[in-house]
Amino acid sequence: MRLTGRFTVVSNDLIQHPEMSAVARILGIYIQSLPAGTPIGIKDLAKQLPLGETSIANGLRELTLFGYLERSLESLPGGRIVTRTVSYNHPRAVGEVRPVHPGRPTRPAASVRPAASVRTPPPVRPGRPAPPTHPAPAVLPPAAPPPPPPAAPTAPGAAPASDPGLDPVPQPTPAPAPAPEAAPEAGPGPGPDAPDAPDAPDAPAGVRLPVPVRQDDPARRRLASEILAELRLADPRLLLGERDIKWLAGGVEAWLERGAGVGPLIAALTANLPDLPRNPAGLIAHRLAAQLPPRLTPVPRAPAFVPPDPFQICEGCERAYRSPAPGGRCNDCGPPRDGGG
Repeated sequence: MRLTGRFTVVSNDLIQHPEMSAVARILGIYIQSLPAGTPIGIKDLAKQLPLGETSIANGLRELTLFGYLERSLESLPGGRIVTRTVSYNHPRAVGEVRPVHPGRPTRPAASVRPAASVRTPPPVRPGRPAPPTHPAPAVLPPAAPPPPPPAAPTAPGAAPASDPGLDPVPQPTPAPAPAPEAAPEAGPGPGPDAPDAPDAPDAPAGVRLPVPVRQDDPARRRLASEILAELRLADPRLLLGERDIKWLAGGVEAWLERGAGVGPLIAALTANLPDLPRNPAGLIAHRLAAQLPPRLTPVPRAPAFVPPDPFQICEGCERAYRSPAPGGRCNDCGPPRDGGG
């Protein structure tokens, strides 16, 4: 039967997406079926769908990553800040730009496309010399650096005479030498080291990681590193690097030393996470320090049970009394006398 109302047309690109989870695809289909203006917050969706808030948060994050959702903050007249979510049916154009900047790159992308305004040169086509003028400015920028190095005033005078003849002259000049010095500053080499350094300083600013009393326990250190490395299995937002794990392992050891189990420790580190944690390592460092459990006082143990001596028969009065060995006398009869009983 052909449907004439209450149906939604959904792209197969979303339904059959090879990289998104089933939860993300279900959320994408459900959101596209809702009318405009419907609240689609995590708690709102949890009331409508048989999914937990953590699963919904992960699904919305996937839809945002692949360009099916765009989330932005807006200020209301009363000063309240709300999240505005836009759903896309065909987000391929958005998905191409989003990996570069998760902010709001779709606007710049649209503004870059109007760069087709380069079509304005067609009116210049009658003046065909215009195309040669474009290569001319292309040559001018490289020519700009050489002028500063030559110190002799005669060199600039000869420059207009014949550029090819002057090319060998600027080459021997040490003008390019300072350029390599500036290159390492802008190079990406130091870039990766810089983010690692701030991770450790984040803790001294307001957080001091706990330290175990006994630090010479390789087995416990290995367990702490495994717990930190496997946090991403509990929540993908807690993906930590090796340097972060080495830095945080001491704090986890302090928890283990105080009797915290692996399950409760992971639950404390992964509960109520923000939607997009900017610094997962700093977040875990704060929780390790702020929620450090107290040391357990030793439980007083009852004294060991000592069974009483067995009953024996007194050789003097033949009454029962307790003694570790048979063949003796009770306290009333006393020890045997010398020479007879």
